[in-house]
This record gives sequence, structure tokens and C-alpha cells, in this order.
Amino acid sequence: MKKEQKIQIIDSLTEEINASNHFYLTDISEMNAEDTSALRRACFEKDIKLVVVKNTLLKIALEKAEGEFEGLDNVLKGSTSLMLTETGNLPAKLIKEFRKEHDKPILKAAYVEESLYIGDNELEALTTIKSKEELIGDIVALLQSPIKNVVSSLESGKNILAGVVKTLSEKE
Repeated sequence: MKKEQKIQIIDSLTEEINASNHFYLTDISEMNAEDTSALRRACFEKDIKLVVVKNTLLKIALEKAEGEFEGLDNVLKGSTSLMLTETGNLPAKLIKEFRKEHDKPILKAAYVEESLYIGDNELEALTTIKSKEELIGDIVALLQSPIKNVVSSLESGKNILAGVVKTLSEKE
């Protein structure tokens, strides 16, 4: 590969890493063509970009990218594929689901919510991280709860008050 091509790939990877809020480094080596195709299809359906990269080019791209990625040097060995996403927990859920029927992909590392997760043992923790949309939904639900209680109390009080007025009017 010519130097110009390498520079172009590095620049492209750097742009994609900067544009994506979260990324996962995985090992999909030794997967047969059918399984790899199924993984790529699953990634496409979940709006996850899957790219197989050379470790040296990825290392340079991470050095140029915005963010603290210093702990990732140790995992850039062997075959590496990059999963880019806007939703932090989505690739972890996809990997967990995919591994019910396959041995791979193996999680090498992940950069989610400005934190590094190193090793396959972090997969379970990554699946439980809530996305921005889920957190906003939780906050909205918490804010609506007191209002619902007040409205409910007013609704039930209206019926009681109407019953008292009716009873009083019947006594006269």
C-alpha cells in the first residue's frame, strides 16, 4: 500500500472516530464468510458501522483523533475490527446476542461515554449502560410522576366533592 493511501485511510478513520460518539474494538478473525456476512448485516440493521482495520493505521488515527485513547495500545494486536455507533450500548447488545449462536466477535475494548472499557469481561457492563435517549426518557418519567399524582388526587377529589354536594342537596 502506498503512503498516500495510508494517509487517506488514517484521515478517514480519524474523521469517523471524531464523528462517532462511541466505538468498539473487536476481534472477528477466524469467522467464516457466512458468519461475517451475518454480523455485517446485523450491524447495518442497527446502524453500526463495522470496519476491519490495520492496527498500525488505527493507532495513528487514534493519536490524531480528539479524545483520550491511551489505554488502547495494548489491545491493538491481532485482527481488529472497529464498530462505530451513536448509541453506546447498542454494539454490546448486538455482540451479546450474536454470541448466543457464534463464538465471536470478542470484545477487545470500547470507548463509551468518554470512558474506556478494556477486555471481553466488560461486555456485560456495556450492555447495561443507558443511552442518552433512555436517560432522557427516565428523567421525563420521573418528572411526570408527581404531576400524575396531583391530577389523580384532583380527579378523585372531584367525585367526592360532587357526592357531598349531592347528599347535602338531597337533605334539604
